[in-house]
Amino acid sequence: MIKIRSGIGYDIHRIKKGAGLYLGGIKTADDLQFVAHSDGDVLIHALIDSLLGAVGEKDIGEYFPDDDPAFKDIKSEILLKKSVEILKNKNFEILNIDCVVIAEIPKLSPFKEKIKKKIASILSIPAGDFNLKAKTKEKIETDMVGRGEAIECYCISLVRYTG
Repeated sequence: MIKIRSGIGYDIHRIKKGAGLYLGGIKTADDLQFVAHSDGDVLIHALIDSLLGAVGEKDIGEYFPDDDPAFKDIKSEILLKKSVEILKNKNFEILNIDCVVIAEIPKLSPFKEKIKKKIASILSIPAGDFNLKAKTKEKIETDMVGRGEAIECYCISLVRYTG
């Protein structure tokens, strides 16, 4: 019997002036950073939640709590690698992932291919199995994202049981 499962993930963080903003493990701005306990990489955080959800596990906050000093300023790609180990230990493999980052700033089109390659490398999947779209809220200022004060991301992951 083939067992295929999907999971959805979401994350949002405020941004501020700072020393570097990372999305998908790639530095996308030198003068901004996320307001977060870790590096705040919303793409990786949403991706982790989608992968953990697909295999029926707890969410990112339960595995990597934001009040644990061990995760203070940690690179999110380290958390992603730990999450991939959870999948492997449960005998799941990644089939594909689709993500949408919503941000007014920074513009992500110059970084999309680098992000795709970086994430695919961390996950040990072909780059074609990870899709990334960048959207804006067209400066509709009804929320922090539209005002350029936050960035959000949605991810959907499809996995297959191999055990």
